[in-house]
Amino acid sequence: MEWQAVIDNPLLHDLPFKIELNKWGKILMSPASNNHGRLQYLIGSRLERGKGGGTVIMECSVQTTDGVKVADVAWASDAFIAENGFQTPYKVAPEICVEITSPSNSKAEMEEKVQLYLAKGAKEVWVCDDRGQTRYYAHIGEIERSCEILDGF
Repeated sequence: MEWQAVIDNPLLHDLPFKIELNKWGKILMSPASNNHGRLQYLIGSRLERGKGGGTVIMECSVQTTDGVKVADVAWASDAFIAENGFQTPYKVAPEICVEITSPSNSKAEMEEKVQLYLAKGAKEVWVCDDRGQTRYYAHIGEIERSCEILDGF
């Protein structure tokens, strides 16, 4: 299945799940809780304040080598948007991609997503647990705090 077919399929419009595709075009679904939505908002708000420009995107789809992955929150600079617009899915990742873990996510799955977003050009990938504790990753590996948000997060 291609990503556009997922977007266009009326049976998939109002599912209470986050949908992604693996590299074989199979649909992967993860249930989202209200706390998950709350964390998305808080992280998006923090990115907007901390970056002072650019665009925050919730549910940002990125074409990776393992299919379409959907970052829960992403931050894209004005330059990124000027070059890529709002194509769906993005062929390159925005500068910051954030994944909020769900109980169904394994550590290995999150580690793989970090590497997939970084390989597609993200400068940082944040992984946030259900308590709001966040780990930060860059091309050099795990970092103590975000280098993209100057006053920390």
